[in-house]
Amino acid sequence: MYFYGDARGLLAGVGLPGGDPDLGLDDSPRTFPDGGRWRIEVPTVNSADAAESLLSQAQDRGVRINRITETKGMCRHPAEEIRRYVELGRRHGVEVLMSVGPRATTDTSATARTQEGARIGYRLRGGEQLVRALEDVLRGVELGVRGIVVYDEGLLSTLDSLRQRGELPAELHFKVSAHCGHGNPASMRLLETLGANSINPVRDLSLSMLAALRQTVSVPLDVHIDNPSSSGNFIRTYEAPDFARILSPVYLKTGNSALPGHGVSPTAQQIGDMVDQIAIVVEWLARHYPQARQSGVDAAVKAV
Repeated sequence: MYFYGDARGLLAGVGLPGGDPDLGLDDSPRTFPDGGRWRIEVPTVNSADAAESLLSQAQDRGVRINRITETKGMCRHPAEEIRRYVELGRRHGVEVLMSVGPRATTDTSATARTQEGARIGYRLRGGEQLVRALEDVLRGVELGVRGIVVYDEGLLSTLDSLRQRGELPAELHFKVSAHCGHGNPASMRLLETLGANSINPVRDLSLSMLAALRQTVSVPLDVHIDNPSSSGNFIRTYEAPDFARILSPVYLKTGNSALPGHGVSPTAQQIGDMVDQIAIVVEWLARHYPQARQSGVDAAVKAV
């Protein structure tokens, strides 16, 4: 299947190629449990006020958001705010994923703040930070959180072991962040083995690279449509239909291009811009790939 047929035909009519020769990538045979191929995820929703405004505006405009993710870290929110996130998710039928903290960039690490040391990402340093990360998860679970953004492979494996032992809820969803830096099939397979329920690869992979990831794992992939300037400021709206076709089941992460960076709390203006970007992506899918249905929110998020 090739999208944008009219444009390709017009180019062919003036003697130009109708696109790049490697676009004929196979359709993914997988879907979400309800048959939908894609869901909308909005990252960097870092306050309950921002979450409420975003979800209300999206509802008013008839745009369905399936998941929001908080990225500052649960340890930076008071209990009442976390409870508000959980209640907003219930009220709007939206998955709420909250991130673990503190991480290397928010503990005492000086190395993480250097250009070379940035490669350690948000991973945990030392046994006490592992203890604190687990405590952050336990606190979130007690407050009703059932989706966790994980930045450290060791923590992921530990949390999955505790989930299998019944120490953590069986329905707890573990999402691996793009900040872990994974982008090849072997890494995807490893992360799924360690207990990941969805995986966010690095943000700048080509369609062919992403297709290889889908061929390797069964869990949903969380793929960025756009990004803030701190992560490259790319906007891949035109590729959204291909993402839904090739990478299903896929969470299309969009709205971040309205923000200056990660870990910020969106302003009212930025929230409006985020909703605009979400609406554009949804419009583009309806225009160019209408047969690919947006999935609803199900308790079971593992692909069939």
